[in-house]
Amino acid sequence: MAGAELIGNEEMKEVMDVLETGVFMRYGFDKERKGIFKVKQFEEEFAQYCGSTYALGVTSGSSALKVALAAMGVGPGDEVIVPAFTFVATWEAVLEVGAIPVMGDIDATLNLDPADIERKLTPYTKAVIPVHMCGAMAHIDQIVAVAKKHNLLVLEDNAQGCGGSFKGRKLGTFGDMGIFSFDYYKTITTGEGGMVLTDNKEYAWRADEYHDHGHDHNPAVTRAMEGRHILGFNYRMNELQGALGLAQLRKLDTVCAEQVKNKTKIKGFLSRVKEVGLREIPDPAGDTATFLAFNLPTEELAAKFQKSLAAGGVDTVCFKANKWHYAPNWEHMMARSTANPKQYPFTDPSYRGKVIYDRKDIPQAEDLLGRTLVMGISVKMTDERIAQIKAAVEKAAQEL
Repeated sequence: MAGAELIGNEEMKEVMDVLETGVFMRYGFDKERKGIFKVKQFEEEFAQYCGSTYALGVTSGSSALKVALAAMGVGPGDEVIVPAFTFVATWEAVLEVGAIPVMGDIDATLNLDPADIERKLTPYTKAVIPVHMCGAMAHIDQIVAVAKKHNLLVLEDNAQGCGGSFKGRKLGTFGDMGIFSFDYYKTITTGEGGMVLTDNKEYAWRADEYHDHGHDHNPAVTRAMEGRHILGFNYRMNELQGALGLAQLRKLDTVCAEQVKNKTKIKGFLSRVKEVGLREIPDPAGDTATFLAFNLPTEELAAKFQKSLAAGGVDTVCFKANKWHYAPNWEHMMARSTANPKQYPFTDPSYRGKVIYDRKDIPQAEDLLGRTLVMGISVKMTDERIAQIKAAVEKAAQEL
């Protein structure tokens, strides 16, 4: 459960600062808030932590995706290459801005395969969304290189990898824009909430205005009297979320370090099982260690190993059977049943392509996810819990 495990006095102190002002909205009421601007401070400290120029707090990681896509100008008539293995929100956000998601295959990292981008390219491809799933990075350098070669925009979905890095550079800063999620299960949490990062000034101001009904946030003019350049909507992070985020951000490195320590122990047990292989991680030093993914030679052996682990009190997930994180399992998506009864944007006449969702187009995902098991790694794991996992792994190995 990552950052949620460490909620304590630090979070309470930051939240009390807000409660004492009675101002929960991030904008306006300057006199009443007495200098307390938690979301603004969180944005500044988060941008500094990641080494990014601009940061924008929003209501969720899902809304962060939509805000970023809108800021980059992705919309009707466009295709966006999205991995088959991701949370459904990545695809939903593409549809929300009127574009069409194209199903990309994964590689041994369990993330988007850079080579599949060129296989899925069409004249309508506008952007690619690499997702750093389960806390570890994609081949992000290769993905960015392929995207630049074909003049594609890159939006990094780093909802599950906050605090992770690749060759010393924080994940979420490689693309044109990057997003983060702070829901209850993420590396750090604000209950809900998300963040958008970019070094692009134009994208930053478009995101800023879009997330707040088009307000241009001119400090010389009182709120509701500002000008507007574009239409927007309400995706504002509130001050209570910002307060929690500040306290959690200061614990982020500790969260990752403790998870790395625990994951290393469990990897040691698994590495002694000859049938088990470990997920490829392009830069192990940048792993958040939120999850441990390992594979077996066949789906049948994976299922047998999973059942034995469960009997020993150790739960794992096989994402090929998961209903929220594997595109071919989304019955509404496969039926193109969008929120609009007219099935927009699939029926939008401005879209001239012909997207097809077929498991045969993602052979590596079909193979890897069926025989891969994923175990959650906690920040706090007692010696007794580690010993229980060790015993369960050893017993499962004997039963293969």
